[in-house]
Amino acid sequence: MPELSVLLPLLGVLLAVGFFAGIVAGLLGVGGGIVLVPVFYWVFASLGHVPDQLMQICVATSLGTIVFTSIRSVLSHARRGAVDFTILRQWGPGIVIGSALGVVIAAGLKSHMLMLVFGVLGCIVGVYMALGREHWRLGQSMPGLLGRSIASPVIGFLSVLMGIGGGSFGVPLMTLYNQPIHRAVATAAGFGVLIAVPSFIGFLLTGWGIEDKPPFTVGYVNIPAFVIVVAMTLISAPIGVRLAHALPAKPLKRIFAVFIFLMAVNMLVKALGA
Repeated sequence: MPELSVLLPLLGVLLAVGFFAGIVAGLLGVGGGIVLVPVFYWVFASLGHVPDQLMQICVATSLGTIVFTSIRSVLSHARRGAVDFTILRQWGPGIVIGSALGVVIAAGLKSHMLMLVFGVLGCIVGVYMALGREHWRLGQSMPGLLGRSIASPVIGFLSVLMGIGGGSFGVPLMTLYNQPIHRAVATAAGFGVLIAVPSFIGFLLTGWGIEDKPPFTVGYVNIPAFVIVVAMTLISAPIGVRLAHALPAKPLKRIFAVFIFLMAVNMLVKALGA
């Protein structure tokens, strides 16, 4: 077990990033995972745990926190009437199927491959958030049966590989199809629930044979990191929701986009050097 002088600073990092992730989840509908995964990787590596599937532990633990963060966030948005439950019902089955497939694929990959996926997709998300324009449209209404049959599993699949909620892909998709930004953010929190619940269960049931896992890791989910972050996100997610309805989204998105891009590039560099 690491010394207290090592554990306490890392505990402080997890408390701070958990609070920040909750704010981000409520504010931008991205579930907080895009912040949590790189921090989890740094914390576990700092403690000397670098198994071949460390990235799976980071992804799984992140998705576990997103279960609770997204539920808290979507309930807060729903009280304001911002969630489009019709979209959730129509897109839910495909998202769940894609998420289940994501667990199967992620469990079989080496850690550096998941790092590569996170880095590439994170850069794309960051660039879009920074440079995307509100007037960009692919259509005036959400895709029909064929479109969502293709797009919804892809959203679930890619989100699980990155350990994130559905907002990073769901919010841009909904705004490109003429959904107001506040409705898109609120509904994407529901995407996060649909992605995180089946994948969290899947990751709890797999990964039992992995050696050199961080202490108190069940399957692929590290319980201490999960509990610490959930405790903070449950406090801060409603704050993010209030900010989402009170602050202009554009400058906040641009700042967060730069943050995402830098973290993704860092992960990409590590993956290419692995």
